[in-house]
Amino acid sequence: MKPFFFLFLVFLISCGPAAKEKQEEVVDHQDKVSLYVLGTVQDGGSPHIGCKRDCCKDLFQNPDFQRKVVSLGVVDNENQRSYLFEASPDLPSQLKSLKEFSGKTTETPDGIFLTHAHIGHYAGLMFLGREALGASKVPVFTMPRMKSFLETNGPWEQLVHLKNIKLHEMGFDQEQKLTPNITVTPFQVPHRDEYSETVGFIIKGPNKTVLFIPDIDKWHKWERDITKEIQKVDLAFLDATFFDAVEINNRDITEIPHPFVIESMEVFDNLSLSEREKIHFIHFNHTNPLLNPEGKAHQKVTKEGFKVAEFHQRFGL
Repeated sequence: MKPFFFLFLVFLISCGPAAKEKQEEVVDHQDKVSLYVLGTVQDGGSPHIGCKRDCCKDLFQNPDFQRKVVSLGVVDNENQRSYLFEASPDLPSQLKSLKEFSGKTTETPDGIFLTHAHIGHYAGLMFLGREALGASKVPVFTMPRMKSFLETNGPWEQLVHLKNIKLHEMGFDQEQKLTPNITVTPFQVPHRDEYSETVGFIIKGPNKTVLFIPDIDKWHKWERDITKEIQKVDLAFLDATFFDAVEINNRDITEIPHPFVIESMEVFDNLSLSEREKIHFIHFNHTNPLLNPEGKAHQKVTKEGFKVAEFHQRFGL
């Protein structure tokens, strides 16, 4: 076999699968607006710092690239705009994914929306500063207390001072019209509000509406009826930090209150199958068995008609 022909053959073999994978990632612009799941894990990530359990042992040696901290990306394909919900510690890779999904050339989105001041939801802003990207006036949408927190505490106030980010204050239940195709409305939910208020978001596209509540204490503490809120939307990404109490037997649950998945399933028990299918559980602690798609917990949830959010899922809005 001639050397040139052999090298050409090696090139074809090595590039074939990669080329196919690249082709599968082509941006789909059939929908005016697309939503992407950019992360599904709770703030501390997976594997989790200090974790000695079996759920983390192999992951320290062989990380799973799909284990990203919770985040959603929304793209207006018609108007070439992209938006990120949550600035997680995995921001660099999530922004790169959002850029690829949107087909845009810019590295930063047209807006970042923050729910609250817990590390998995705003700490990624640090990558926009002078030590990393050195971004310019990236719009960051916040509630009043969150805005004040960023303006008056380092290192975040440096982002504001150097104009790496530009803060936009929102009001509860006040609609933000981002493009002719996208509106976003924040609403308050009960949670541990040490440094900021906590909100969820209603995200409206031209055809579908999304409910996004990655963090809440317990459903019964909220002044609204979650089942009625689900009935108003087409998709609901809801807090599923812990599956049950067993996985957190070494922590005081009063310090980290969340609705257990088994509790949420009871609350949603009277919903029809079509309503249940709207629900995508998200924001999984590293101990949550729903992270294992082959596990009994995952099977139990899906058998009841609910969905488990998956990394890089795409939904047309």
